[in-house]
Amino acid sequence: MPEFLTLLPPDEARTLLLSHLPSPIIDSETIDMIHAFGRFTASDTFAPHPLPDFPRTTVDGYAVRARDTFGATDSLPAYLTLIGEVPMGDTPSFEIGSGQCALIHTGGMLPDGADAVVMIEYTQHIVGAGSPRPEIEIFKSVADGENLIRIGEDVSQGQLVLPKGALIRPAEIGGLMALGFTSIHVAKKPRVGLISTGDEVIDPSQTPRPGQVRDINSYTLGALVEKSGGEAIRYGIFSDNFQVLKEAAAKALSECDMLIITAGSSASTRDMTAEVIRTLGEPGVLVHGINTRPGKPTILGVCNGKAVIGLPGNPVSALVNGYLFVAPVIEKNLGALPKPKATVQAKLTVNLPSQAGREDWWPVKLVVSGQSSVVSFLADPIFGKSNLIFTLASADGLLRIHPDATGLSAGEMVEVVLI
Repeated sequence: MPEFLTLLPPDEARTLLLSHLPSPIIDSETIDMIHAFGRFTASDTFAPHPLPDFPRTTVDGYAVRARDTFGATDSLPAYLTLIGEVPMGDTPSFEIGSGQCALIHTGGMLPDGADAVVMIEYTQHIVGAGSPRPEIEIFKSVADGENLIRIGEDVSQGQLVLPKGALIRPAEIGGLMALGFTSIHVAKKPRVGLISTGDEVIDPSQTPRPGQVRDINSYTLGALVEKSGGEAIRYGIFSDNFQVLKEAAAKALSECDMLIITAGSSASTRDMTAEVIRTLGEPGVLVHGINTRPGKPTILGVCNGKAVIGLPGNPVSALVNGYLFVAPVIEKNLGALPKPKATVQAKLTVNLPSQAGREDWWPVKLVVSGQSSVVSFLADPIFGKSNLIFTLASADGLLRIHPDATGLSAGEMVEVVLI
């Protein structure tokens, strides 16, 4: 296994893997908007009409002509005649003329003739002596357009509101609903096959005998697949038998868009994942060995246009490298637009050593620092071996030590990738 001795940096390995994949490779479907959260759009979406499609107020108050309020103060108020109240959910039947105003509530349609709204806090309702209509005292002037939203101020007709490959979040759902969309064209979730290997691995529902361990990886990685926008398909646990694993992997890859095999990726004589991947299609294994800790024995392959990734059996190694390689492949399959990772700046609490030339990822706990109104964080590394899953379960994020560095010093400001 000579390729295992040549370790690629994670970024270079990921670029190589993604370069061998067509994008996107997933079909699309139309779903109801109520099920669209967390999905990715499969086509551009344009506004069928402006939003809002009528001028509306953002406050409770009085619709006015702005010029009728100019110069109004507490000591020298303006007086406007109240001619009516704007009905909610309907078009006003009147027009605001010179010296007139109308009571209007938040979201109400601005009457013709009005170009601003005075907040009710700056007014007083009075009854004019000898006048058939009440008057409103105005104690504050407003400018043209103040306290209202004009037609198309949010979105103009025909505007691109959601590009292809966009993640649909709560705000997108609200905006699309406001435009009358009750369904949306999205990329189908990539089917990701998950295979666990090892004679010592058993189902979590079973009680392990000495020397046995419960399967963790197919569940942690399955959750990561779902979070990244895919659909996890678990094929079970297979023994350390080349033919058995080969047949299971071939079946899973034929039924899925991507395959993950955990364990069997290191350089021991019993590990055969790389050999199995070579039988599944061209070009086969692209990378066997990543210059990182944890997860050095990771395998990256592409077989007939589908990604096949072999991850270490150690749970922390498998999950950290799942973030580095599995999630980006799913996003490419979905045609997802690039998006920044959620990060936070924090002060490192202890010295962290590292080997020059190797990229290290440390799980860290974020601790709120200080009592000031401005929140700051301390990054407290969690020390543990790569087969101790609760070292990662206790973490808020991952800290990267660049391969050019020989470590980080206590007190340094570092960037933590939230998980």
